[in-house]
Amino acid sequence: MSELDPELLKRATQWIREADKVVVFTGAGVSAESGIPTFRQAQSGLWAKYDPMRLATVDGFLRDPRLVWQWYAYRRRLVREKEPNPGHAAIFELESWAGELTVITQNVDGLHHRAGSARVIELHGNITRVKCFEGGHVYPDWDDEDAGGGELPPLCEHCGQMLRPDVVWFGEQLPEGALVESFSLAGSCGVMLVVGTSGKVQPAASLPVAAREAGARVIEINPEPSEITPTAHFLLKGASGEVLPQIVRQLRK
Repeated sequence: MSELDPELLKRATQWIREADKVVVFTGAGVSAESGIPTFRQAQSGLWAKYDPMRLATVDGFLRDPRLVWQWYAYRRRLVREKEPNPGHAAIFELESWAGELTVITQNVDGLHHRAGSARVIELHGNITRVKCFEGGHVYPDWDDEDAGGGELPPLCEHCGQMLRPDVVWFGEQLPEGALVESFSLAGSCGVMLVVGTSGKVQPAASLPVAAREAGARVIEINPEPSEITPTAHFLLKGASGEVLPQIVRQLRK
């Protein structure tokens, strides 16, 4: 277990107690603790030979929609085999101690929802959802097995377009509503916990900066320093599944 500075742990706990509005901003490190591989880590075995641009761009999908659909079906299966970890559970429990808590995540696995978190903004979409190519019709919690063994990719029953994963591909813009709401929350929260993200992917990486500039207290939780560390008030060094439960235990006292 991580050996945390007791004074920093006490300060983090007190700041959360005092905050009317808390934002928890999470990245791939939280999912990794559940055993979910990143995009590139999942490109193993059969999939290792493919250029990422063939698997995660609009052009790649239009060139070979069956291949891309199969890739995401494989990844959906990986996600469904995993469970929320103690970090996810602790974030859910923090809702009991914060006046208002919202999770903003770069992850697409839906594990925050499965852990019980009530307010989750998914900046990069959700791999368990699919939508028609133009995005007008969304199918939540898509089950590839229930879809049967027909045409790949399946066609939308409403408009007849090909279905695609409801995730943000390379070259696509983040959902405008989610992005606007995220920056609004960053500008109005009292505390932002930045958990398991490298801080390298824009524009999401600017959220902690926006929060700090607006006067929020920014706490980073990461095994190692990141691009976010200079922005944070301090770093609680360790995995989310180790550090966040310690914060929850302090809040219970």
